[in-house]
Amino acid sequence: MPKQQIKIFVVGFILNRYKTVKKAQLATWIMGVLIFFDDYANSLIVGTTMRSITDKLKVSREKLSYIVDCTAAPVTSMAFISTWVGYEMGLIQDAFTKLGIEQNVYSVFLKTIPYRFYSILALFMILVVIWTGKDIGPMHQAEQRARKTGKVLADGATPMASEELTEMNYKENNSMKWYDAFLPIITVIIVSLVGLWYNGGGLAADVGLREAFGNADSSVVLLWASFSGTIVAGILGLFKGNLEVEEIMEGWIDGAKALAVACGILILAWSLGTVIEKLGTANYIVALTKDIIPPFLLPTMMFVIPGIIAFATGTSWGTNAIIMPLAIPMAYQFGAPMLPTIGAVLTGCVLGDHCSPISDTTIMSSTASAADHIDHVNTQIPYALIVGIISIVFGFIPAGFGLPYWVVFPLLLLGMIACYIAINIFGKEVEGDEVTIEDTKEITA
Repeated sequence: MPKQQIKIFVVGFILNRYKTVKKAQLATWIMGVLIFFDDYANSLIVGTTMRSITDKLKVSREKLSYIVDCTAAPVTSMAFISTWVGYEMGLIQDAFTKLGIEQNVYSVFLKTIPYRFYSILALFMILVVIWTGKDIGPMHQAEQRARKTGKVLADGATPMASEELTEMNYKENNSMKWYDAFLPIITVIIVSLVGLWYNGGGLAADVGLREAFGNADSSVVLLWASFSGTIVAGILGLFKGNLEVEEIMEGWIDGAKALAVACGILILAWSLGTVIEKLGTANYIVALTKDIIPPFLLPTMMFVIPGIIAFATGTSWGTNAIIMPLAIPMAYQFGAPMLPTIGAVLTGCVLGDHCSPISDTTIMSSTASAADHIDHVNTQIPYALIVGIISIVFGFIPAGFGLPYWVVFPLLLLGMIACYIAINIFGKEVEGDEVTIEDTKEITA
């Protein structure tokens, strides 16, 4: 089957260069940072590509899905060009227009990036975990299990992918090379980028690249990209993989079957989020808190409240749409610092997403990593909460006093030091022999 053979060669290529557990996890992090244009594409490409590699090195699926999830929305929400940028700028522009504020919205967006304390520190926390080799609570147990027994999934776990994707075979006597493995992936990336530009109206003379990415419907574009990647993989399997057309079609059908459970969960999660939205849960939470917030605590509250709402509804975009029109006028009326308040809303949604079992990006990360979804959420929450607390103490509370703009960078440095200290205090090293490529006898998917 074409995708199976492709993954075989990806494993061979990357394992020969990232031969240890730490290097493989770092490679996953780097891929997550580089695929910045869409969070869905990020999760699907990084998770499915790296899963076979981390399995070989006895990295738990929980750890893989954590790295995938925490390099998806944090990166995409801060990228200069992505499917998030236009949407975020539109919300800011609408609020500014109603208040009569005339500013360059893109400049405001860029200036809020250093105030995305949670998103930045969540990315840094992964590096700390990789560097120290220490993990916290449930994640430590998962890594200990994987390293000692080779079980990348817990006993009784239900991975978000069926055996069609997790147990693969390939034909001998094929002429596939390592670089063939990357052609479908590159195709997906190129079609995604071009598709986002085209779907967002990039052909129009007055629509720039940034606007086009922001206006694009990423769900439609990802269908184009995945279909194109499938076609390329099928052609490779036909001419170089020693496969028949019937076998290629069977492989495609098996892949579709493997994603059926994840699609069902996504539909249920979206349905639940819609019900919660219609009940007015978010507006009720805001109404309870807006009259008791002192100005210097506004950025903190605009971080916590979106986090709660995103956790309850499972959507960052929906939460941004609810909170941003309230947060900017409140900052304007209370005399609270505007940039930290906007940054708090945009990154608080990411925190809620990381903790929510009904978040679409969290479900995508579990699916792409073939991890048990609840195990993924349970092992990720401690890291998210620790980074969230550090973001409040070393970020939003000091920023709420209207400190000079340059002070944000020392605050980020203090937050990074706090992340390192937290891992060393609460984390434990994973016991067991270090697994390397030399320990593996066969490269199988």
